[in-house]
Amino acid sequence: MQPRLSLLTLGVADLDRATDFYADVLGLPRLPSPPSIVFFELGKTWLALYPREALAADAGVEADPAPRFPGFCLAHNVASEAEVDALVAEVEAGGGRIVKPPPARRLGWLLGVFR
Repeated sequence: MQPRLSLLTLGVADLDRATDFYADVLGLPRLPSPPSIVFFELGKTWLALYPREALAADAGVEADPAPRFPGFCLAHNVASEAEVDALVAEVEAGGGRIVKPPPARRLGWLLGVFR
């Protein structure tokens, strides 16, 4: 077996809003998708956005009405500190909530954290 991550599915509260954010703000390339789920291609890995309640039902668990920390994060690396600042500004302008604005540092990396 070749180790790889083929698909990452995020359960989202508002599929249209999340789709707009990932496509328009982050600029991810959207793939043809059925109405109930949205796919983006990230090289050899796909990102899927799926309604939170439907994802919970597929997993056979209850959807938590109060979002908690999901225990994972996604990273988007850029080449310079100026690009970090620009990306965080775009995310905020596009409706993302900035949790840690730059110049937060972790493991020697400059970063901004958003949800």
